[in-house]
Amino acid sequence: MLEKFLVYMSAFQQERMVRVYLPKNYSIENKFYPVLYMHDGQNVFQDEEATQGVSLGMKDYLDASGLQIIVVGIDLNTEGKERINEYCPWVNGETSRKILGYADPSGGRGDDYLGFIVKELKPLIDSTYRTLVDHTSMAGISLGAILSTYAACKYPHIFKRIAAISPGFYRNQEEIENLLRNSDLSAIERFYMDLGKKEVGDDEEMNQVFLALTNNVYEILKDKVENINFQLIEDAQHSYTYFRKRIPTILSYLFSDL
Repeated sequence: MLEKFLVYMSAFQQERMVRVYLPKNYSIENKFYPVLYMHDGQNVFQDEEATQGVSLGMKDYLDASGLQIIVVGIDLNTEGKERINEYCPWVNGETSRKILGYADPSGGRGDDYLGFIVKELKPLIDSTYRTLVDHTSMAGISLGAILSTYAACKYPHIFKRIAAISPGFYRNQEEIENLLRNSDLSAIERFYMDLGKKEVGDDEEMNQVFLALTNNVYEILKDKVENINFQLIEDAQHSYTYFRKRIPTILSYLFSDL
């Protein structure tokens, strides 16, 4: 079952669509469920409303698999560079300038966006649905992976299981590495990260650049998180066509104990 409704974001002074997946037996059982928060909400559940016509297909997968979790998808802001602003905790740095070929002043509102989830959305979800309040996870793709990794550092007591899918760390590379080095991540129970071997198609030089940047983050994480899973996906590009195929592996890893 999929529900959707608007939620006011105080820091942004606007309403945002939120989509909530409930397990098929939610209405006839009295169980409490873990919650997974995901960014780019339009692209999480169904193809019909996905920004480019291809979603992660989570609704069909969860219905078929019977995995008993609640999934909350927060729609992205499609205006201008607002997605970059909201998902990047810092203004784009030097690594971003080198890769893009220009200095991009966007980014820097990730803390406000994460604050909305923690202080406004999560209390609403927990009071509306039968949730296991202390069993909360977060997953994000590309820039959403930056925000999810940031959430692990800032609120490790809340977001204890993380998935960073094809991360776009380069936008905030220096800052996220420094934050990870200085964060206590001992409360993080599971951390999944992956990268396609052909993230940018046939540009092998740039593929190696992205692999090196992602590996830099992994090298820090593996010494701080006991249960970490880093996957290199053969022939996969930075596209929902490829992200979708990884959903069974990601959810199986995050929630194998359910």
